[in-house]
Amino acid sequence: MEVRKFGLINEKGEEYSLMDIENYGLLTEPQGLGFEYSIDYEKIGNMFVENKRTLNQNVITGTYNTIGYENYYKFVNFIEQSVSLRLHYVIPYENNRVEYYRDVVVSSLDKSEIQLNGVISESIQIECKSLWYSINEANYIIQAREDEIRWNFKWDSRFVSYSGRSLNYINKGHVEASIQLVIDGEVVNPVLTLYVEGTEVQRIPFTCTINEYEKFMYSSKDGDSYVKRRNTDGTYTDLYNLTVLEFNNNNILKLPVGKNSEIRITADDDISKATLQVFTYYKAV
Repeated sequence: MEVRKFGLINEKGEEYSLMDIENYGLLTEPQGLGFEYSIDYEKIGNMFVENKRTLNQNVITGTYNTIGYENYYKFVNFIEQSVSLRLHYVIPYENNRVEYYRDVVVSSLDKSEIQLNGVISESIQIECKSLWYSINEANYIIQAREDEIRWNFKWDSRFVSYSGRSLNYINKGHVEASIQLVIDGEVVNPVLTLYVEGTEVQRIPFTCTINEYEKFMYSSKDGDSYVKRRNTDGTYTDLYNLTVLEFNNNNILKLPVGKNSEIRITADDDISKATLQVFTYYKAV
């Protein structure tokens, strides 16, 4: 029987397992995986009516277990040398296995020197910076052979021209879904358009030219929204300015909950390669 799994992933995509006590560590007795509200009520007669509900920041606690001081030291180094961390949580549901993530900070890791049979067991506290989210990715490569195409969604075949593609998605999460988009150059004046139940509700035109071997990058994630170009030398140029974006426009694209949404990606010229990620958020999983 498959069990649930935990791990920490840094900004480089490197994962520190929390399921391997001999080589890394084992997280046991986790608490705080659900959600909690602060609710204010107003007394009206003999009834209490809710007038404000605020979702509290989650704090996950548990015990970090490992064999030997070397593994403990390796874990501390992994935490301290990481710019950002995500908690990786794999849940084996009855019919499928789903991976969830949460942006986190390890705020405390105890060191008590108490050992039992060579196992170091210390309390750990992880503060959450986001809700749980799943990542659904669609890749489009015009030159790819049939056996090279890998995606979770289907690009809409109604768009014959390579200058446009679309993605249909129903957000089954608990709040609006965010996206991250990467388009490989060369691409001129890309446009993001959101349709909800067949009606256009948002259009974001970008006035820019991304040359060959450069990348156009867009994110609508809370706390990590951006429009930028990845240059050929690996550096980034911020494109969030008046020459690229219309500032009086709503430039943060989010997918509403429970509705059929379509994202269309167009440009003045061909789009040869694009990757679109949809982040679906959950208060508890």
